[in-house]
Amino acid sequence: MKIRRRKAVALAVAAALIAVPAVALLALSSIDWNRARPWLDARTSEALGRPFLIAGDLSLSWDWPVSGTAGRAQTWRGMIPWPHLRATDIHIGNPGGLTVAAPADMARIGRVDFSLSPLALLAGRIVIPVLRLDLPVVNLRRGADGGNNWTFPSDDSPSPWRLELQSIVFSKGRVHLVDAVRRADLTADVDTLEADSTYGVAWQLRGSLNGAALVGKGKAGAVLSLQRQMAPFPIMASLRTGQTVITVVGTLTRPADLAALDMRLTVSGASMARLYALSGMVLPETPPFATEGHLVGTLKAHADHWVYDSFRGRVGGSDIRGSLDYQAKQPRALLSGTVVSRLLRFSDLAPMIGADSNASKTERGVAAVQPADKALPVEAFRTERWTSIDADISFSAEEIVRSQGLPINKLAAKLHLQDGVLSLLPLNFDMAGGSLSSNITLDGSGRAGKDAIRAEMKVTARRLELKRLFPSLQSLQASVGEFNGDASLSATGNSVASLLGASNGEIKARIDHGTVSKLLLEEMGLNIGNVILTRLVGDRQVKLNCLVSDFGVSRGLMQTHRFIIDTDEALLQVSGNISLAQERLDLTLKPDSKGLRVFSLRAPLYLRGSFKEPRLSVDKGVMAIRAGGALALAVLAPVAALLPLIKTGPAEQSDCTRLLAAAEVLPLAPAP
Repeated sequence: MKIRRRKAVALAVAAALIAVPAVALLALSSIDWNRARPWLDARTSEALGRPFLIAGDLSLSWDWPVSGTAGRAQTWRGMIPWPHLRATDIHIGNPGGLTVAAPADMARIGRVDFSLSPLALLAGRIVIPVLRLDLPVVNLRRGADGGNNWTFPSDDSPSPWRLELQSIVFSKGRVHLVDAVRRADLTADVDTLEADSTYGVAWQLRGSLNGAALVGKGKAGAVLSLQRQMAPFPIMASLRTGQTVITVVGTLTRPADLAALDMRLTVSGASMARLYALSGMVLPETPPFATEGHLVGTLKAHADHWVYDSFRGRVGGSDIRGSLDYQAKQPRALLSGTVVSRLLRFSDLAPMIGADSNASKTERGVAAVQPADKALPVEAFRTERWTSIDADISFSAEEIVRSQGLPINKLAAKLHLQDGVLSLLPLNFDMAGGSLSSNITLDGSGRAGKDAIRAEMKVTARRLELKRLFPSLQSLQASVGEFNGDASLSATGNSVASLLGASNGEIKARIDHGTVSKLLLEEMGLNIGNVILTRLVGDRQVKLNCLVSDFGVSRGLMQTHRFIIDTDEALLQVSGNISLAQERLDLTLKPDSKGLRVFSLRAPLYLRGSFKEPRLSVDKGVMAIRAGGALALAVLAPVAALLPLIKTGPAEQSDCTRLLAAAEVLPLAPAP
């Protein structure tokens, strides 16, 4: 009897334990939860710091366990039904004090479905395995002052509840972003995909970014997992603005903190500078380009980090490869890395300073501003972008393809951009068997005035071989000698033309030993008889004692302090000026032969005209006087007619030692 009684008590207790939850479940299911909406709206509005409203139906049902259900433990805990909440027509408003115009709803959702773990509630945890959003419409707004409607209030006080949202499933929806800071007005439409084993959602994007029209499309996984240990979330996207196209294919893992984006990135366009609209990064003007590489990124508040690794591609007719690293820092982001070209076409560098043709400018999307009669580039630098980012880039070219008259072989440069100051320290060329080294600083921070650049340039040329420096002059190909020079200039302007046209400083050059073509000297001295004799018996090399040139530059006007070429057989003096502002030449070359010269007209030569159309002419007056004197003497005595055309040598010799010593003093440039 006692055993039976114990069994009866046990059965009664078990029945009670089962009946109580069953009755509770039945009672909860029969409650009209819509009566709780005002209380729920108020509590949620208080927590979000903005209006919240469930305008549709609110209901509760129960998810009963199904064998093999994901996320359910195969124990008695997995047998407990989970409450399933469903709400329709949900509205989330904007925060108070928003300074930018916005629709009444920041978000509107057609339906929300989610289930809760009942046992987790007992431990103070709100565990939602899957949150389903149907027909969501989100309106994001940010004003020029940075105020936005997507920042929610934070409460640092400890909460007895901890939310664990594991994944989100989207259906059809729309996101509209208007951002005055990035000058963005973008709309994305999201829709579900059927029978796609990799992607579950497709999206279409349209609008504008940084003033440039933008369109795009892509696919993504059906479920965005917010758990730290889940399968990678697949992403595929293609964006186009103008002629610039960006394509990415890869995965996102750990979406809760966007800790790992791993994808292949392909970028192409008319100029790298056009990438500013999409990336906010300042890149140089280039010919049409295309690159492909491995992109790894981490997105965090004010700490984005992207690495474009092992990329390869082409810029114009040149190949490039390297790695770039982008880090979001304060007060500016930093772009660093290394870019190498195995075979660089020198003309592909021209767009960086606006030195390409007007047709090329049109192709890369800038105005065709270069006048037909101007040689120096007038295209303005876009300094308003220089303060948006810092940069530290190394660039080198292992071999350079160039025109036959340009004796450049290799290039190495280090580009630094900090607080709007762009520096090339150094910019080096292997040139004509020697080297050309430059240190260039361009201050585009705005301290020199709106859209103005304060520039300083120091150039050093060492051991440039004469015959390789002028490869198109056949008369110099047997010459021996090394050219050395220094220049120091400063200026304020906004283009290559305006900077050189306003420059101040000094330019010096020298050759302290070598040989030069005798025929070239005779032709420069207009020694007609000796030219004929030299051509008959053959050219030979004449010792070059020195070449010294010294120009002072003031407001873009180069004036000769001294310009002398001294050889054993001739002395050539050059005087005059070169206007960098007007691009005009006005130089006088006075040849003076040493020793006996037959039929020497000894007339000055004039180098005048524009940079694009220089003209070399002879002083016809001097020639006429000499020719007239010869004719007058011919009347008296035929032999005497030769006397005005015979030159016995200059009255003075140049002092090469003194001139070379002066040329070795490094030039100085005043502060711009």
